[in-house]
Amino acid sequence: MNNLFSQFWPYTIDGLSLGAIYALVALGYTMVYGVLRLINFAHSEIFMVGTFAVLGTLHLFGMPANVGGFALVGLVLALAVAGGVASGGSAVLLEYVAYRPLRRRGASRLAALISAIGASLFLQQLFARLVIPKAFNLPKEKGALPVQGHFAHKSDVVHIGGFELPNDKLIVIVGAVLMMIALDMFVNRTKLGRGIRATAQDPETAVLMGVNIDRIVTATFALGGAMAGVAAALYMLRFEETRFDVGFLLGIKAFTAAVLGGIGNLRGALVGGIVLGLIEMYGAAVFGSEWQNVVAFSVLVLVLMFRPTGILGESLQQARA
Repeated sequence: MNNLFSQFWPYTIDGLSLGAIYALVALGYTMVYGVLRLINFAHSEIFMVGTFAVLGTLHLFGMPANVGGFALVGLVLALAVAGGVASGGSAVLLEYVAYRPLRRRGASRLAALISAIGASLFLQQLFARLVIPKAFNLPKEKGALPVQGHFAHKSDVVHIGGFELPNDKLIVIVGAVLMMIALDMFVNRTKLGRGIRATAQDPETAVLMGVNIDRIVTATFALGGAMAGVAAALYMLRFEETRFDVGFLLGIKAFTAAVLGGIGNLRGALVGGIVLGLIEMYGAAVFGSEWQNVVAFSVLVLVLMFRPTGILGESLQQARA
């Protein structure tokens, strides 16, 4: 407990930056659930694809190492675009291959859930046994892949008392919040966003009103995947490495954040991610870092027991600008 009080600001900033990444990934879970009532457990591997797209972009184009200041912001923006395109495209392909045939056959949600788990395992093993050895010339399933110094120039840009805020954590927090605001405005103020909310509320009536359900579902997966890709760029900035199973634990925590905030609620994903990140870091300060994951998953159990609708408990179709 004394450790928490003496290092309150560092733990708070770490919690906010970690929670911001959780929140961005949680958006994919909450959007797909809001439209299809499906938990897309392969979404964690969509995030993993984004991290490898970021790493591959750095290697392929030989982007400058040891950048800082506005150059670092520009580099992260470029990597966010690469990650967003790769993850968004992968999410669309996933929907087309793993979910659309089941929807057209009227399969049960259990069948879709099994398909999601199978797709998740397939993508993990594809990267572990083919992409990493071939594209990055590393042994199968061995070790983490670093970013090799591209983000080495990190400096303290904000001073709060005796605490100094590093620029990488500031970029993660600000970038994630801006992306979530942009997505919220898109869903609430555009024609496609209205179609997403209409489909989430009543798909049969939406079809009668002329809404193309396949187009809406594709857009939902693309948007959720793009958010995961941006989260991947911020994750690589923050932690500087990736693995074939990097999305497994993070994906479960992002799902926990979505449940905590209110599954199917975009703003709930933001609230849930931030709250979970803070609880996780504060718990690590009080109980020790080895209890960090235990604290996070205890939150999931407690929420499901006492408030299964989450903090906000509002569905995607009810969101308003």
